[in-house]
Amino acid sequence: MPAMLLAALLFGTAGQPAMAQTLDAVRDRGFLVCGSSNPLSGFSQLDTDSRWSGFDVDLCRALAAAIFGNPDLIEFRSYRGEARFAPLQTGSVDVLMRNGAWTAGRDTRYGARYVAPSFFDGQAFLVPQSLGVVSAYELDNVSICVVDGFGELQALDDFFFSNQTTFQEVVYEEAADLLVAYRAGLCQVISASGRQLQAFRRELQDPALHRILPERISKEVLGPVVRQDDDEWFEIVRWTMFALITAEEVGVTSLNIDSLSAARTPAVRRILGLEGDYGSALRLRPTFMSDAIRAVGNYAELYDRNFGPQTGAAMLRGQNALWSNGGLLYAPPIM
Repeated sequence: MPAMLLAALLFGTAGQPAMAQTLDAVRDRGFLVCGSSNPLSGFSQLDTDSRWSGFDVDLCRALAAAIFGNPDLIEFRSYRGEARFAPLQTGSVDVLMRNGAWTAGRDTRYGARYVAPSFFDGQAFLVPQSLGVVSAYELDNVSICVVDGFGELQALDDFFFSNQTTFQEVVYEEAADLLVAYRAGLCQVISASGRQLQAFRRELQDPALHRILPERISKEVLGPVVRQDDDEWFEIVRWTMFALITAEEVGVTSLNIDSLSAARTPAVRRILGLEGDYGSALRLRPTFMSDAIRAVGNYAELYDRNFGPQTGAAMLRGQNALWSNGGLLYAPPIM
């Protein structure tokens, strides 16, 4: 081979990482390895039979259904702290359904890639009903338990300064201390992420006597995370997630999906795989989206199952409502 041609080939391929064929690895293994960060009530928890359940697990089941047509072909793992990125990098896990909140650093430093928002959150307030407030803007001269680890205390300072009200900080090093202190009456309010407060509320003896105020004083975006350099896998995870959101938009549920085969609405027919083929480009079945919905339901069904009234501590959808209902949840059209 001429030296110049060899040099051109080497130059053209230098620095281009080999495409990681995650889909092939998952199919060869026969099941999906799916993870999330620390166990958290409503998101991922173990029952008395050592089975995982929760919002994160349902998203994993949806992805397994999209790939295999069977939502049970998963192995779920929970990772703590920053160690959650290493298993993703090494291939020990195929996707993380809940990781640290989406930031530029996390999206660029660890060989990881955030796929799409699945849950919007932010710093909020848990208060007893006896305090008589229904909005964070009513808080004044209250004691607040807070962990000052990732700017929470600064967010409180900024919020109360802009609101021209006051508070007394009760600072702890670990999140678990917040609930202990709150129960003991060492503070009137807890301030942490809404998802953490929801888990705290479930642990209280009577959750109905406590409320999470609707306002968020910071912004956090959570969603599936995959390895870089595998665009096919990225798109599979992304469009499975989008399918659950779109299904809610067009009224497709796990209960009515089998009765919609005669539907005439193009948006419904596309998501059912009856019109157009959106699976072949991803090496999936044309019905991969409907398989996911049939297995776990649409986004509203997932949310209600894990955060609805039957949990004993219902959490308002708020930012996680559809864009058409005043929320931030949005999926591009399937067409």
